[in-house]
Amino acid sequence: MRSCRSDALRLLPAALAVALTMLLGGCGSSPTRPSAHAATQANDVLFRAIGLVGTPYRYGGNTPAGGFDCSGLVGYVFREATGLSLPRNSRAIADISAPKVERKRLAPGDLVFFGKRTAGHIGIYVGEGRFVHAPSSGGTVRMDRLDGHYWKDHYLYAKRVLR
Repeated sequence: MRSCRSDALRLLPAALAVALTMLLGGCGSSPTRPSAHAATQANDVLFRAIGLVGTPYRYGGNTPAGGFDCSGLVGYVFREATGLSLPRNSRAIADISAPKVERKRLAPGDLVFFGKRTAGHIGIYVGEGRFVHAPSSGGTVRMDRLDGHYWKDHYLYAKRVLR
């Protein structure tokens, strides 16, 4: 059985390739296609997020030393990697003005939201159908698949905050 950290390390080349493709592909005006600047920021976001895999979960946590909950992880990663300050909880982040992205058009750095009717959980899409998140008490920051047992049934939507 592979560890989340080995999965994270395996995805780094793919994440770099996606970012490079976006950079070389130029800028599009479509909200479903990130700009070259956004691709660079997404690459920074991915390195930060993947580097935090294994950090303990802690309700209300928002630092590597203190641990993370889901929104604390997302807020920390985006603040450190891009300077973007996001609201403190997943529902407030879900309410920000950013375009929704079709699941088939997800790009690294997009925010993915989960819940039954409203967003109660958030993660960062890293590519290849995977996302990084801080899932629950007693756990650690980890990488999971969008089509995983729980996540496929609770996926709500994604938003692109890097444009």
